[in-house]
Amino acid sequence: METNEIFDRLKSLQVILGRKYELESKIEEAPKQLNTQDELLARMRKEFIERNKVYEEIKEKVATLKSELDEAIRLREEGEKGMDNITTHREYEALDKQISEASAKEADLRKELQKEEKSLSELDEIMKSTEAMINSQEADLNASKESLNAQLSDYNTELESLKKQEEETVPGLDQEILFKFQRIIQRNSEGIVAVRNGVCSGCHMILPAQFANEVREGDKIQFCPYCSRILFYEEVAEGEQESYFNEAGSLADLDDDFDDDEYDDDEERDDSLYEDSDSMDDMSDDADDDADDSDDAE
Repeated sequence: METNEIFDRLKSLQVILGRKYELESKIEEAPKQLNTQDELLARMRKEFIERNKVYEEIKEKVATLKSELDEAIRLREEGEKGMDNITTHREYEALDKQISEASAKEADLRKELQKEEKSLSELDEIMKSTEAMINSQEADLNASKESLNAQLSDYNTELESLKKQEEETVPGLDQEILFKFQRIIQRNSEGIVAVRNGVCSGCHMILPAQFANEVREGDKIQFCPYCSRILFYEEVAEGEQESYFNEAGSLADLDDDFDDDEYDDDEERDDSLYEDSDSMDDMSDDADDDADDSDDAE
């Protein structure tokens, strides 16, 4: 199989595999989309069960308080009726004590019963609200599951079609190259990219000149030394080449900068030499003046 034909097959396979891996990833991640709803529903159900347990306990306590209240009322009423039939002071004291204790207990029970009935009523409202929320959440979750199942069915149908296209494309391709190609696409989505102006369009790294020439010749499959993608050569229009080189710059610019710096350094050195020469001349003139003064003194 010629290199160009291999490149054409790999380009087609790249599209197939890219979409295939994308669908496989979506199929794997799809159930996780419902995790939040599942967790919320489970938490709401747990809270409902816990509240329902408390509700039943309060309900039982209310029933007990009502029974005790009825007994206290009965004792008070019996004591009040017995007052009409008493014959001794001792009987009066006994009935009066019975009535007082029953009345006090009745008052306490009514107060406690009122408190518990209020708690029971409030908890009942909360339970009804929670139950409605649970039903709504269950309906939303079921709708999401139905939508997800339909979406997964579409994904699987498309995936089967892609697998058939893959099976039709891979025959004749080197298995080692194919294996590397598949792994590269799984990581980078692109397994085969163009070389333009000596640059890998996958990782945008400048390739060694000799290596780029080998890619251009196309005698064998070449992998980018930086990103491991399969490379093929692609001609670039003249305008794009100029734009590329204008952005990248050139060694000539670097030489010009170097020459300018060197020229500046030379000028500084020349100026320094002139300054040193003037200084030496001044020192020589001073020495001559000193010698003349010495002769005059003699």
